[in-house]
Amino acid sequence: MTRILVVDDEPQIVRALSINLRARQYDVDTAPDGTSALRAATRNHPDLVVLDLGLPDMDGTDVIRGLRGWTTIPIIVLSGRAGSHDKVDALDAGADDYITKPFGIDELLARIRAVTRRTQPLGDRPPTVTIGEHTIDLGARSITGGDADVRLTPTEWQLLEHLLRHPGKLISQRALLRDVWGPRHLTESNYLRQYMARLRRKLEADPAHPRHLLTEPGMGYRFRP
Repeated sequence: MTRILVVDDEPQIVRALSINLRARQYDVDTAPDGTSALRAATRNHPDLVVLDLGLPDMDGTDVIRGLRGWTTIPIIVLSGRAGSHDKVDALDAGADDYITKPFGIDELLARIRAVTRRTQPLGDRPPTVTIGEHTIDLGARSITGGDADVRLTPTEWQLLEHLLRHPGKLISQRALLRDVWGPRHLTESNYLRQYMARLRRKLEADPAHPRHLLTEPGMGYRFRP
């Protein structure tokens, strides 16, 4: 059974989340602040953390960094901070997704399912992914299916592979720019816009309304299987 650690100092939210998660057969631990959250994570080894940023003893981004020092478990931020700067900081610190309060429980549950699906180690995951009519073989770097032959440049392959190997994960613009183009290009968001547009034209059935290669405005990009 999946164990979830809920970290929030608002008792009403903690109670509502605990009831809804347990009703769906999740084990739930709770923590009201960052210090107890880090202790609970070390003691109980949760499979996923739902984390508020506005904690009484430390900022939630510090909790993320503390967890990322020893674990790769998924972290979903659930915060009242709606600014893009806060979202990007949390994602860059190591969060896997970000939901703004007020939120719908169905949305949170969908995000939980999405991030837990990718906890299988990369080496055990088949290196083929389907986008619409296209079957993408990451090992061979080949694309089959569809009406036309699809060829990608090395940079397009690198960007696409980074997204496909993290299905459902929201990846910040800075993280993609750092990993694909290098640390000197962290502000070149135009690179991402251009290359994502090219990937959509080649792979999406309707590039103007993509179903798989998604933009999260102000935050980053996500591959939705």
